[in-house]
Amino acid sequence: MKTESTLADRLYEAALVPDLWTDTCERIAAEIGSSTASIFTVDAHGTHRYVTSSNFAEAFAQFVESEQRLTNIKPLRAMQRFPFSFARDSDILTKEEYAQDTIRTDFIEPHGMQWEAGWAFQEPTGHVIVITLMRAKGLTHFSDDQLGLLNALKPDLARAAYMSSRLAFNEARSMTEALSMLGLPAAVIGDDGQAIAMNPEMEHLSPRIRTGAANRLVFESNGASILFNEAIERYRAQAAPTVQSLPMMSRNGAPPIILHLLPIRRAARDIFSRSMAVLAVTEVGKVGPPDMRVLCGLFDLTPAEARVARGIALAQTPETIAASLGVSVETTRSHLKRIMQKTGTTRQAELVLLLSGLSAPIFGGGANGE
Repeated sequence: MKTESTLADRLYEAALVPDLWTDTCERIAAEIGSSTASIFTVDAHGTHRYVTSSNFAEAFAQFVESEQRLTNIKPLRAMQRFPFSFARDSDILTKEEYAQDTIRTDFIEPHGMQWEAGWAFQEPTGHVIVITLMRAKGLTHFSDDQLGLLNALKPDLARAAYMSSRLAFNEARSMTEALSMLGLPAAVIGDDGQAIAMNPEMEHLSPRIRTGAANRLVFESNGASILFNEAIERYRAQAAPTVQSLPMMSRNGAPPIILHLLPIRRAARDIFSRSMAVLAVTEVGKVGPPDMRVLCGLFDLTPAEARVARGIALAQTPETIAASLGVSVETTRSHLKRIMQKTGTTRQAELVLLLSGLSAPIFGGGANGE
């Protein structure tokens, strides 16, 4: 009973303070008689977040980057055959499957481990949570008594995981509320590109920005949608950790706006957080062309591209810009093409409106509303 209460208390502490998860894994391993202990979550895309004992951290880091993580049948098999209890790997795999398990031969055994036991379950957001323990080579497999200790701890593991998940959702809501205080429309974007939380200011931008099926954001501008989806894919792959600024024109006379996608940087140990980025919206200024530093910062333009963009904002032609910068017209047009790709605009007139902050004309009518 003492072991159970000690570990249970530690689990609930870790649910409130994610930094404690690593130490909690160490304590579970020590008190159960295991060589390692790990907790990981898997989302619908196969993305793994994990915490683990330090002696198995290198193996886990290699595993979550490998393609074999996508072919791991043990969590699903465990949920099917042992949904309410911990089980040994030899209990959930056939002899043939055990012999052909490349995760064991490529990651577990090369790092000094031999025996594995675990439990998998699905939490309310749909993520699969797996608790897995391993014993080193030279030791016996997990005993029934050890599995009994783990099963006694299982309800607290599940409740702590659910608590962490709910706290992550509340944190997302707090982020949008904080940005409301600054007057900024904002939404917190989750792992699947869906809006986890959205403040009233963002909701008031509908139909320019709204939620569609599965709470995914829908944009009035097709160009903005393409850039946003590309940015989300890069964020999911952790290939673009910097802020992304995406322009969005309007078709109803409203001012152009800029969508700022800011990554939420988290340690891998914060395994229950579903938030990936914050989307904040600002309106383009109304007076004069933008500062070159703003152009470079917002759209990742090179200094040369920023100078061409500023000329465009001043309604200069490519020929005039080329002459003023002392470059060829071909070079200027090449810069202009890249600027339009980065800003998601398809016509030079759209680019001028975006950069100058002037309202776009109402489609379908002339100056007199004809």
